[in-house]
Amino acid sequence: MEFLEYITSKVSLSEEECLEINNAFETETYVKGTLLIKPGSYSRKVFYTERGLVRTFYHKEDKDITQFFFYEGTFTAAVDSIFYQKPEAYGWETLEQTTVRGIVYEDLQALCDRIPALQKLLFLVAIDILNMFALKLESIQFQTAEQRYITMTEMYPSILLRAPLGHIASYLGITQQTLSVIRGRR
Repeated sequence: MEFLEYITSKVSLSEEECLEINNAFETETYVKGTLLIKPGSYSRKVFYTERGLVRTFYHKEDKDITQFFFYEGTFTAAVDSIFYQKPEAYGWETLEQTTVRGIVYEDLQALCDRIPALQKLLFLVAIDILNMFALKLESIQFQTAEQRYITMTEMYPSILLRAPLGHIASYLGITQQTLSVIRGRR
């Protein structure tokens, strides 16, 4: 979803406010496989994925584990870096050519001071992200592997066409072989 289309679907803004917001967020396009953030690094940016697919991941016992997928129409930020001044535990990788709109968090705060409706937008975005985390936690705690697969395909309808099966399996907390069995039954 286009950047301003997304924002104006959530909050009311004047043309001048839209222009100021549009100018404040830089547009960056990355090729597939680009690391937007390396695990252990710092980032002060807030990102909106306009086109493409980004995954967040971490390493555990030499395994690459996918934490989340961020696709068109989603905001995300390096929470540890921005709010706790700690290195980011997760890496962020583009899984296809991806266009993001980015702004340094402090610049976003200043923009919110000038455009109060953005504070409401950020609140709504935070609720959406909290809901994503809650759904993932709930699926890990209470669902079978097959139920997690169904939930994932509902949350990310085109994910099977866009992400490697190894990343999907690690997101679900299962092996690639188990994923193949589940997909074979569907």
